[in-house]
Amino acid sequence: MRSALIAGIAWALCACTAMPPVPADAIRELAPTGKLRAAINFGNPVLAQRDHATGEPRGVSAALARELARRLGVPIEFVPYKAAGQVTAAARSGVWDIAFLAIDPARAVDIAFTPPYVLIEGTYLVPNDSPLRAIDEFDRAGVRIAVGEGSAYHLYLKRTLKKATLVAVQAPSDHVSHFLREGLDAAAGVKQPLVRFAAENAGVRVIAGRFMVIEQAMGTPQGRPEGIRYLREYIEEMKASGFVARELERSGQTDAMIAPASP
Repeated sequence: MRSALIAGIAWALCACTAMPPVPADAIRELAPTGKLRAAINFGNPVLAQRDHATGEPRGVSAALARELARRLGVPIEFVPYKAAGQVTAAARSGVWDIAFLAIDPARAVDIAFTPPYVLIEGTYLVPNDSPLRAIDEFDRAGVRIAVGEGSAYHLYLKRTLKKATLVAVQAPSDHVSHFLREGLDAAAGVKQPLVRFAAENAGVRVIAGRFMVIEQAMGTPQGRPEGIRYLREYIEEMKASGFVARELERSGQTDAMIAPASP
């Protein structure tokens, strides 16, 4: 018991020395209203879920936001969204201070990003009898692929596919049902939810491999230089300390990969 107590005190002391006070300018930029307004995208179940009992956000995104608010010394306010595209569209509106999104050059016009903290994969869902068997077979004339409008994989596929047709569905959570209802050739998306859907629906299968690695990061609206500087340091610390890994495990997302340290 005594050794455990000493170890706990030592850990706490180390944690304190690893967490210098947040610069005042960073606090002002990240919480200009006196609270930290965190956009949470419930369209990505790997990173964010709702607590079944309370409806409150849970998962690694919510945990990172709560810990950041604690360090800033301000209350937290969650701003919920159903899709990443909605978060991006609100970047200039001043309604949120931090967000959890995949890094993308189109989004970086309005949002400054940290290095990634989680890596997830994008792949395809197809009917069992589809002739499509490999990732490199999808960019063909006549192939119709359902995507969630404004999602990271939608933005990526818009830049990379030259012959296939993307069918953008406004509510990303509906694009798989749209693929089935309209008889499209495939649905693109984050691997974990597609694997889960295929396990529960016998008529579809997930294509092995990936068409992209989705780099999930924290972001803040452009024009907050001290804020993003602190967020970049914060994310690196949260990866190195094991915080991100613990929160992914706690929320049952053990298939997600921790991003490596940023050089």
